[in-house]
Amino acid sequence: MKRGLALIVATAALALLTVAVAGAKSNDTTITGAGSTFVSPLVSTWTPALGSAFGYTVQYSPVGSGAGIAAISNRQVDFGASDAPLTPDQATACKGCVQIPWALSATSIAYNVPGAPAHVRLSGPVIANIFLGTITNWNDAAITALNPGANLPNLKITPVYRSDGSGTTYNFTDYLSAISGTWKSKVGNATSVQFPAGLGAKGSAGVAGVTSRTAGAITYVDVAFALNNHLHFAAVKNAAGKFLYPSLRRISAAAAGITKVPANNEVHIVNPSKSNALAYPICTYTYVIVPQQTAHAAELRKMIFWALTQGQTSQFTAKLLFAPLPKAVLVASEKTLKTIHT
Repeated sequence: MKRGLALIVATAALALLTVAVAGAKSNDTTITGAGSTFVSPLVSTWTPALGSAFGYTVQYSPVGSGAGIAAISNRQVDFGASDAPLTPDQATACKGCVQIPWALSATSIAYNVPGAPAHVRLSGPVIANIFLGTITNWNDAAITALNPGANLPNLKITPVYRSDGSGTTYNFTDYLSAISGTWKSKVGNATSVQFPAGLGAKGSAGVAGVTSRTAGAITYVDVAFALNNHLHFAAVKNAAGKFLYPSLRRISAAAAGITKVPANNEVHIVNPSKSNALAYPICTYTYVIVPQQTAHAAELRKMIFWALTQGQTSQFTAKLLFAPLPKAVLVASEKTLKTIHT
């Protein structure tokens, strides 16, 4: 099992994304990571700046949150990355790891419906019923009622979901479990669930690709991948009754309600209360996972501190729709970072 996972991570590092800093010095430190595809566009923008600042060569493999957690648990990489917090069993298996929120963004509901508006209006219960397989056509009365005057064709809906262990799946199913009792009881919330309908694809790029090639498809994908693949994404009804698509302001609004962070840094911000009228309802933190004791403690502390501070500035985050970490979360992250040692 370990050999198989090592091969997956090594192959992904070469075939998917290995970011090495140009002009690196011969005595550079190489730091390896694996996991979340959600955060990979941001990590790729950070990497050259980390090389310039510290002379580090960062190699990051976007193999999915589940594989990233397994890789750091088996100490095959220096850090893992996941959009889902560690379960109690995963935390035990990781043997002394800590999870640190280091980025904040949103999951978009992307679709491919010829002739439809750029931001079709959808509600949480409608999205749940689409992925449950009970709403099957784009001109279903439940969808047209939310979109008066829109041209929605009699076209089959094809839900597209992540086939690999995915933090984006965790965020999406966390949201659906919060707004649909049927979803919560029948499917639940995890990095990998049994979707009742649709097609599976691996990685954010995989679901975005299938959606872009399939008329009638709908998927959940981090907003950076939706933008990069020129996919339309829905305006989702929040608890205040407003239909919103993800933006920096709306992602920050969703995070604004968190004033206290638990000791394990696990933070949920889906479906904020109706008092938060500007909040997009499917937002998430993404975590870097590191051992508290590691030979690369000094380098990891520098790298992660940079990501938590300079890495949050708009030159790195704005185009990818990652919002700056709010103060309460930043303080908790920096506190945890200080516990990493050799």
